[in-house]
Amino acid sequence: MPSGIVGRAGASHPYAALTPDVVLDALSACGLQGDGRLMALGSYENRVYQVGLEDGRRVVAKFYRPGRWSEAQILEEHAFAADLVAAEVPVVAPLVLHGATLRHHAGFAFSVSPWRGGRQPELDDFEVLEWLGRFIARMHTVGSAQPFAHRPQLGLQEFGEQARDWLLAHEAVAPEVRTEWRMVCEDALALIAGNADGESATGQFGLKNSRVIRVHGDCHPGNVLWTPVEDAGGGPHFVDLDDARMGPAVQDLWMLLSGDRRQRTQQLSALLDGYEQVRDFDRRELALIEPLRTLRLIHYSAWLARRWSDPTFPIHFPWFGTVDYWQGQVALLREQIAAMREEPIVV
Repeated sequence: MPSGIVGRAGASHPYAALTPDVVLDALSACGLQGDGRLMALGSYENRVYQVGLEDGRRVVAKFYRPGRWSEAQILEEHAFAADLVAAEVPVVAPLVLHGATLRHHAGFAFSVSPWRGGRQPELDDFEVLEWLGRFIARMHTVGSAQPFAHRPQLGLQEFGEQARDWLLAHEAVAPEVRTEWRMVCEDALALIAGNADGESATGQFGLKNSRVIRVHGDCHPGNVLWTPVEDAGGGPHFVDLDDARMGPAVQDLWMLLSGDRRQRTQQLSALLDGYEQVRDFDRRELALIEPLRTLRLIHYSAWLARRWSDPTFPIHFPWFGTVDYWQGQVALLREQIAAMREEPIVV
């Protein structure tokens, strides 16, 4: 358990008031009558439920975490989804209910979307990766048409420096590892900062060199569902734009890569083969993959610590905050420092 926030895990949390009756009453207020079937889906940041309706349909109700996004930021997510639907990019967008996509009930903001199933894509299949590349390029074509006005930009400050400072200020890092973690974290952020304002001494492309567009932001395999190609509308579709923000295009590619450098190079080649059938890609952005991976690593630890008062987090992440966890983070950050010092992947 995080050392500096022990005792907070059992504290009262806003989601404690989100009972099944509240969920069903919220949908009823929108004219959607539940038939009693209610199943919580795998979401930690928000609360998401699959709800059966009396007319036989299934919908997904998403109750936004209080205080995370402003109403304007949530509506930008919805507008982005609507833009994608209008461009025939397969995403699951919120329903318009009584003229609005964002509803309020019992102190919660929520939206309702059609239910759509699927499985994670087979990322060892190069044809699937090429298809995903085309799919993401289509999304980026829409994303580049206009910027977000309210949602933030992915960058060093929020994901790196602010995350580090919060963890240290709240003594979330185990005392036995705190000094070591702080030093290696600062070394990693210094490497990224060296590239943030332009090209580094090694000539690598920096974060501020890249063009930013509206991106999915959290494009990992769990957020891309695949339906059989023989089905109508088969293939990939996105189910969650909750982390959408301004960022470089490569942000929506690197989380689909896995394995050793050779395997990642082959996967990236297939993704870009598909992507560049639809849209140009600035190959200099490949130098951002390891810095972005490092920022996500630091931000993830801060996310877990900040959410520890939510009772679902200690249940699902019991290993977080232990000495072993933080020693593992030190090792991972050292690996990332080495990776950032290597030549970027070239395809």
